[in-house]
Amino acid sequence: MTAMSRDNVFGDRIAPHSHPRAQLLYATEGVMRVTTALGVWMLPPRRALLVAPGVVHELHMLSRVRMRTIYIEAEAAAAFGPGCRVIEVSGLLRELILALLVEPIEYPLPGRGEHIAMLILSELAAAETVPIAIPWPRDRRLVNICAAILASPGSRRRIEDWAADAGASARTLIRLFPKETGLHYRQWLQQVHLADAFCRLAHGDSVGAIAHALGYASPSAFSTMFRRLLGKTPQHYQNEWRTPLPPV
Repeated sequence: MTAMSRDNVFGDRIAPHSHPRAQLLYATEGVMRVTTALGVWMLPPRRALLVAPGVVHELHMLSRVRMRTIYIEAEAAAAFGPGCRVIEVSGLLRELILALLVEPIEYPLPGRGEHIAMLILSELAAAETVPIAIPWPRDRRLVNICAAILASPGSRRRIEDWAADAGASARTLIRLFPKETGLHYRQWLQQVHLADAFCRLAHGDSVGAIAHALGYASPSAFSTMFRRLLGKTPQHYQNEWRTPLPPV
């Protein structure tokens, strides 16, 4: 296991690539978007993405980002499963990542670096998964629609409107969404809303402002959807993110 740091500015992109090892993508500051052939993930601070070995992924910085990345040998990462998943970054995991960054890339074995790496694996195994993922379709018509929605999550357009642009019937799109993404249209849209809301909450936006931006009738309607899917209210995350982290 090794750790590396990299600072990026808003708009930076890292072209599609993969690693023979698993990667933990984590930023102590800023928001990034990670895209694979199968899904899209938004990562605000205190959340990280576990990327399995060999998964081709692309990064887009949605703000200034201070990235702190961990690379994990494939054998050690096998227990985390294939694909990608978002996890909660505990205070201990954060400090362990930063501690490993201080160690040489090729730290002596046995030694402090090895002990830190073993603790990181233990924390990753115990980390809570955040059920936010935006499955990505392959059908050209849905790809165009999904990209437009992702660019404007608060759009009030109905699926009938998207169908007219795509040259397909609304019924065809309704059928394609679960076939291509595993989610019905409304479920897929809610995942987009959750991902966008997470980033807005991390920026300090109010629940009312987020609900309005995403087209919900009221803050309570938005909060109900949020809690139903995540098991926690938006206010829970607001309170968490109001507590500043030590600078790194």
